[in-house]
Amino acid sequence: MLSAYAASIDPENPLSGLVVGDRPEPEPSQGWVTVDVRAAALNHHDLWSLRGIGLPAERLPMILGCDAAGLDPDGNEVLVHAVIGSEGWTGDETLDPKRSLLSERHQGALAQKVMVPRRNLVPKPPELSFEQAACLPTAWLTAYRMLFTRGRLTPGQTVLVQGSSGGVATALVKLGSSVGLRVWTTGRTEEKRALALSLGADATFEPGARLPERVDAVMETVGAATWSHSVKSLKQGGVIVISGATSGDAPPAELTRIFFLQLSVVGSTMGTRDELERLMRLMVQRQIEPTISQTLPLSEAQAGFEAMLEGQTGGKIVFTV
Repeated sequence: MLSAYAASIDPENPLSGLVVGDRPEPEPSQGWVTVDVRAAALNHHDLWSLRGIGLPAERLPMILGCDAAGLDPDGNEVLVHAVIGSEGWTGDETLDPKRSLLSERHQGALAQKVMVPRRNLVPKPPELSFEQAACLPTAWLTAYRMLFTRGRLTPGQTVLVQGSSGGVATALVKLGSSVGLRVWTTGRTEEKRALALSLGADATFEPGARLPERVDAVMETVGAATWSHSVKSLKQGGVIVISGATSGDAPPAELTRIFFLQLSVVGSTMGTRDELERLMRLMVQRQIEPTISQTLPLSEAQAGFEAMLEGQTGGKIVFTV
């Protein structure tokens, strides 16, 4: 079956290990099912995998991809929840110390078929296309958990989103503005700042700019490049919610400011199956559509990976199958 997979690892030149070609079809085991993929989305996680982060060489070749929407064996339209919990785990699967994501220990979703535990299937609402649904399990679910579960934000509060054009950032802007948050973003270019405004942001700023006032919360996915600005942008008692560090781990933690202003620093990872269901209900009720920057056939996956590596994103990159 046609797949986009990691054949080798190269931290400096990750795309050198990417192959778009044939891989064996999965053979389901007890409790697992095969989904016929109709659309799959690309994430930074896939680039990290090609660099060997979370994917050791002994697991190669590994089909990449966490996000898929398609048909289950009975022909039902489904969305795949990408967090694979360990056998017997109950409760919040993101807290399972033995959890993994598709494409880490199990073959991923950038293929014509993907095998997942039956419990990881979520009915796809008819209001969402396969391409729209495929955007949700990683970036949009991450944003939902950051804002509402870990950040505990409520309408009327002000949130700063560091970055404005990636999959998580665009989801944060759309979800936050849809429920009455005042959303501010930073963006490196006028084009990216304009995109954030078109998605519902109330104001945009250059990276590191002094804000008109301090904010209730900062959504942080960038890391070293924005950390100091994030800490200095918070009002007393504010919270930074972190779900990534694409520019590297943070410089000095600024502990004095954190304890003196009683700031909270909260980690957030992916989301649960229940949160994914609530996210889909919210999107249908508020008629929110994921921002898709490119839709490509899976056979042209190389071009999508190149665009992400070069930072040419204005939303999600989706592959159709």
